[in-house]
Amino acid sequence: MHISAMDWQDNPGVAVLRKRLDRSRPQEQGCVTSVVRYDPGSAFHAHPHPDDEEVFVLDRVLADERGDYPAGTFLLNPDGFGHTPFSKGGCILFVKLRQYIGAKRRQVTINMLAEYWRALADGTSSLTLYDEIYYPEQISMMRLDVNAPHVIPDNSQAAKIFSLSGALEGPKGQYSTGDWLRWPTYKDRVFTAIESAIIYLKTGHLHS
Repeated sequence: MHISAMDWQDNPGVAVLRKRLDRSRPQEQGCVTSVVRYDPGSAFHAHPHPDDEEVFVLDRVLADERGDYPAGTFLLNPDGFGHTPFSKGGCILFVKLRQYIGAKRRQVTINMLAEYWRALADGTSSLTLYDEIYYPEQISMMRLDVNAPHVIPDNSQAAKIFSLSGALEGPKGQYSTGDWLRWPTYKDRVFTAIESAIIYLKTGHLHS
């Protein structure tokens, strides 16, 4: 899915817009992946999050009663978590809903801009966002220098990529900022950075 080619759609009942990338099961109740835009002064009413909420702040600042979350912040709010999100100056988010069943999961808040990235081979580095025992998902940020390759192995069960910056070349074409991919991993898939790139990578989970 190419975010730049999609139109913003109304979000029922609130002054928040979205570009929906994926949905299974009934509208407003199923597993959903979207890019969401809060205009300045926008807010949601107080609400719970059955089966999870995952948020990555792409631009500006999201807030709720617990504090502010600037660009670069990753949040995983587990089953049963509730809040009242808003944005004074507006913001853009990458959001996944109802995909992490398990009420005992830990809540995660990480700002990738303030963390140490682990250097890997061949001009790549990584930052783990979520990897918890007893649950299948592994979520990380990958940073690739120009011409650096990264292999998504066939044993990762399933994979999803969201491109935050730069450009990649993969077996099925080229991908740039704002592109989202999902696939079952039946075989290794190699991506190479055409430009220095940062990507969100999730493996180990593909909802039915």
